[in-house]
Amino acid sequence: MLHLLRQGASRLETIAVAPDWAPPADALWIDLESPSREEELAVEQALGLDLPTREEMAQIEPSSRLYQEGGATFLTASLLARSDGEHPAATPVTFVLTGELLVTIRYDHLKAFEAFAQSALQNGKPTCGGEALMGLLEAVVERLASVLERGSARVQASSNAIFDRPRGAAFEPLLTGLSRTQSITAMAQISLISLGRLASFAMLADEIGGAPARKAHLHSIQHDVQSLTEHSGHLGTHISFLLDAALGLINIEQNNIMKVFSLATVILMPPTLVGAIYGMNFVHMPELSWKLGYPMALGLMVVSGLGPALWFKRRGWF
Repeated sequence: MLHLLRQGASRLETIAVAPDWAPPADALWIDLESPSREEELAVEQALGLDLPTREEMAQIEPSSRLYQEGGATFLTASLLARSDGEHPAATPVTFVLTGELLVTIRYDHLKAFEAFAQSALQNGKPTCGGEALMGLLEAVVERLASVLERGSARVQASSNAIFDRPRGAAFEPLLTGLSRTQSITAMAQISLISLGRLASFAMLADEIGGAPARKAHLHSIQHDVQSLTEHSGHLGTHISFLLDAALGLINIEQNNIMKVFSLATVILMPPTLVGAIYGMNFVHMPELSWKLGYPMALGLMVVSGLGPALWFKRRGWF
């Protein structure tokens, strides 16, 4: 699918391309969302560029993600996608800046791109590919900030639930929620680190480094990325602490349960021993023919059970 943003347009166009397709002169941004091979070839032929394939975008070495070729600057970052869904993921996205045109290649739906398109149509900006790149990066950073803010709120709620929970309440929902938040936070941090590298390399592009306003804008984005990266690191540390605390409380509750069974076993052992002794049917057992033998045996069982119980009580074990 190919989306096209033109200067001064009132909507984002979704177009079909032919092999001899050429972008209009007022095109600012070409967005290839899950493109077919035919669409990739048509755009490559129109721009005279060799666009990276999905497999090439997935490579993690910097030389395959950040480079200049054919007069264009290629920037690939791993961005968080589907953060509100059941299966969030870090998906590679390539930004190609060539002259006054920006080309993006992605294979997942990104809300940041949608938000940027709406903002660009409402405000009448950008006016060139360099400004489109700045606007997209800013939208991505804002989206990641929102994800981390929601994650912080969930972590605080989980913290309150863990330490204020009533005895015996289930831990499973808390652990599941924390694990999911940890996963999203880790992927957001990966995205931020990737964006930091992208922003540093983007400064080499003439469309960015040669324009003081865009250069200052990119410095501002870098500062935001750095701040969010530190925040995500602190958030991840907090989540790890809460997971350890929850597991520690689970162990304490399990130990308390086992302590009850252990104390019950120890308390019942002496009465059981007495009952076992007087349950033996030997002929020469004086108490068997004694009139008070049965009450004596019962009393001995009670006393032998109360003794350990009172001793445990005095030690504060229950």
